[in-house]
Amino acid sequence: MTAPSSESPGPSTGSKTLEAGFYIVATPIGNLGDVTMRAVDVLRSVTLIACEDTRVTGKLLKACDVSTRMQRYDDHASPAVRDRLIDLARSEPVALVSDAGTPLVSDPGYRLVREAREAGIAVTTIPGACAAVAGLTLSGLPNDRFLFAGFLPVKEKARAGVLEELGSVETTLIFYETGPRLVRSLEAIAALWPTREVSIAREITKLHEECRAGTADELIEHYRAHPPKGEIVLMIGPPTHDNETVDPDALLKEALTEMSVSKAAGKVAKVTGLDRQTLYARAVELKQQ
Repeated sequence: MTAPSSESPGPSTGSKTLEAGFYIVATPIGNLGDVTMRAVDVLRSVTLIACEDTRVTGKLLKACDVSTRMQRYDDHASPAVRDRLIDLARSEPVALVSDAGTPLVSDPGYRLVREAREAGIAVTTIPGACAAVAGLTLSGLPNDRFLFAGFLPVKEKARAGVLEELGSVETTLIFYETGPRLVRSLEAIAALWPTREVSIAREITKLHEECRAGTADELIEHYRAHPPKGEIVLMIGPPTHDNETVDPDALLKEALTEMSVSKAAGKVAKVTGLDRQTLYARAVELKQQ
């Protein structure tokens, strides 16, 4: 591995003059001590900070003794607001932050960055905390390859569809989830992959940080008894291909209660990797019993 250069690009800690453009600044996901010195320096030096919620970002700025002006910019911001930010970034340094973690990771902002780049405006990243990566480091799941898929859909059918779509991917899956929806998502995972390892990371970097692992059914039992709060990182281990631990008949019978023979065979084929035509023939037999 090549040693990092001592002359790294971008603004350095202690700089009071920044070039015009956008600065994508990662902020802590819980513990304020995780803010970087470079991030604080940039937030002090820009002309404006575009943020999701000025109240949330205001607490961080107060803790870091930053008095830079803020402006709300979120998913509901109009194109006119985006245009004004781009116009300002042509001549002034402008920071973009999210409520917590790295901006643009399941947060608003990609349209702003895309249009800024198309306009020839410089975009610089100030890296830092990211809940998805932090959760993965706690999970004990394979991390040589992983797929981050944002938040699972709220509706049951859409949620199951996303899980089925990604089920055969040979990698650890990472989702964001909320406390009130966690058990329903675990139930969907249990129905598809009863033996896969699942890890739940919550309160990351805070006093009561925890990462709990087990099958989806095991985790359902725990979180029904101890309803979690806040945002959660939900991680699913890759397929094990150990079909001996899976009962295709049981999966087919369950699927047949809510769908046709053809769809049931297709669903179980995705879950187990078994031949679809063989499963279809078996589903017909089970349907006739």
